[in-house]
Amino acid sequence: MTRTSFSVLLAGSALAGLGWITPAAAQEIEAAEAPRPDIIVTGARQQNAAGTKTDTPAIETPQPITVVTDDVFLAQGALSIADTLNYVAGVQANAYGPDGRVDASFIRGTTPLQFRDGMRDIFSFYASIRADPFNFSQVEVVRGPASVLFGQSSIGGLINLVSKVPTFETRGEIAVRYGSFDRREMLADVSGGITDTVAARMVARVRDSGTQTDFVDDDRIMLAPSVSWQPTDDTRLTLIGLYQEDDGGSVSQFLPLVGTLLPNPNGRLANSTFIGKPGWDRYDGRLLQGTALLEHRFSDTVSFSAKARSIDSNLTYLTHYPNSYSNPTNPYLDANQRIIGNYASGSIARLDIFSTDNNLRFDFNTGGDIEHVVLAGVDYSWNRVRKTGGLALETFDIYNPNYAALSDFGGGIPTAAFPGFLGASAEDNTQKQLGFYLQDQIRLWDRVSIVLGGRRDTVRSSSPGNPTVKVSATSLRAGIIGELFEGVSPFFSYTESFDPIAGDASNGNPFTPKRGRQFEGGVKFHPDEATLVTLTAYHIKETGRPIDDPTTPDPFDQIQAGALTSKGFEVEASRRLPGNWELLANYSYTQAEIDGTNRQLENVPKHNASMWGTKSIALSDDTNLRIGAGVRHTSANLSFGAAFPNGLRTPSYTLVDALVELAHGPWSLAVNATNLFGKSFYSACLARGDCFIGAERNVFGTVSYRF
Repeated sequence: MTRTSFSVLLAGSALAGLGWITPAAAQEIEAAEAPRPDIIVTGARQQNAAGTKTDTPAIETPQPITVVTDDVFLAQGALSIADTLNYVAGVQANAYGPDGRVDASFIRGTTPLQFRDGMRDIFSFYASIRADPFNFSQVEVVRGPASVLFGQSSIGGLINLVSKVPTFETRGEIAVRYGSFDRREMLADVSGGITDTVAARMVARVRDSGTQTDFVDDDRIMLAPSVSWQPTDDTRLTLIGLYQEDDGGSVSQFLPLVGTLLPNPNGRLANSTFIGKPGWDRYDGRLLQGTALLEHRFSDTVSFSAKARSIDSNLTYLTHYPNSYSNPTNPYLDANQRIIGNYASGSIARLDIFSTDNNLRFDFNTGGDIEHVVLAGVDYSWNRVRKTGGLALETFDIYNPNYAALSDFGGGIPTAAFPGFLGASAEDNTQKQLGFYLQDQIRLWDRVSIVLGGRRDTVRSSSPGNPTVKVSATSLRAGIIGELFEGVSPFFSYTESFDPIAGDASNGNPFTPKRGRQFEGGVKFHPDEATLVTLTAYHIKETGRPIDDPTTPDPFDQIQAGALTSKGFEVEASRRLPGNWELLANYSYTQAEIDGTNRQLENVPKHNASMWGTKSIALSDDTNLRIGAGVRHTSANLSFGAAFPNGLRTPSYTLVDALVELAHGPWSLAVNATNLFGKSFYSACLARGDCFIGAERNVFGTVSYRF
């Protein structure tokens, strides 16, 4: 089996879990693929489930949707979900640098919500561990609001992770990896039929690794078994399990401005500086998930989809961070600018989630040239977040750390039994959401597609001792795209978002939901199946965004902004060229401002650009060489605060990534390098007083056996 056919079948298996590709159809796809060594990056007919929940081709979707397949993001050296977005237009990946706790990115200036197989899988913050990119066949990025289909949704967009599911063809991959920061990994992905109607798959990763920060590990055990039962071509049930255990910490150390971006007489702090207590600081979590995906086709015109997921997450988060906030321009306690206050923060979190999404699809015509795909659905989610925490303050020589002098708080969270204790915290929040949605996709003359949709949500949030807060919202969507000329499809859309926010503002009042609406227009060029170029411009208006409260000394206090406007344009292009060349190119301009401030939103760069390309060379009948390279540029960004009323500037940076892969028969050796030239940079520096170190050079080699 060629590498191409293996990738195509993986994509087919993902669509089988979300649409209608049977084992026989998957074999037809494999047979239809010409045996060649290169990989199709994308194309005009590439389908996705995130845009419409109906696997609609990109050229029939009046909204920019980017699908990043696993072959692409693994070739680019992705080690986290945020890394998979490095070459996506409109996205600022790893906005606060590498992070062992969360995947922090911006889409059109706002933080996106993360979904898995169409259901949201992250609620609250620092209550769960990160998803593993090796567990997914593709990552779908929706730019712009998507509340009509997904309910609670960020105004800027969302990320949908598509799980690997069983295939009836026997195939697999076993790999070992070693790289920078003493990264050692074993990976496995094995799938095949057990009987004529039952197939199974196992995806696994075992990792023992350090990070670019001293004393911070990135260890993981991930096991994701799945089984599919397909008694007929009309019915398929897939069950997906997940056990994941992470033993890590905070790669981000929140280092003070004075000593990083700003000068300190003692010099610049090393990027690897660790300001915690070795052995106490940690971000350790255990995650259990169970997912069921059911598809049944009653006839050629009526089909049913049902999904459900249960999540059980436990997390211990113990960390230190310097007190740079009381005086950002000089946070040190001594004349030599070495001694700084050092917060010790601990929390233990428990997160429980249940989600389900169910819909009926009706395909019918209302005339010879008018086709309808109507989707009517209901989804429900319930989540409960429980946290206990404590905070203490000690002092610390950040240039000559005496780790032994820091308390370990008996191995647990800080309490009143220890000096420097500042207070305890407790949280027990429950949220329920019920939504009904209706969508009609209308195809006219096989040239024009119209999407109309509406949704009604009701969300109830409660916590002990407080009254239940109930909010309801109606979200609308309308869009049109048409092939005006051959290969030229202009589009226009209007979309809305609705996002309830947990927690209280600094005045004690509960946050009200964020609301947003977007107008967007553009054109998609698709002169052939190997080319897709999307140009789009958008205007977003959002209300209710939480921002820092400058009237209180606590840097984490927030108020809600009256309104935010984000507008810009994006260019995204993919092209497969003769000679086994694959090219991706992107540019985005984002102007995001809190209304009335006349200044760019904090830490949102205005310009992002990237280009990635690969070239495959057949050395013999069974030996292939693939080389790849990419460049990513992020412009400067600003942060504002009392100490920096005119803005604190984080400089721009440009990074280079590379790939060399030699495949011989079933064996391959790949060497990936991200930030190849080892550029030292800051991802973001905040006017409140701290800086986030950018990702250092990371090189790793992977030996794989595929069958």
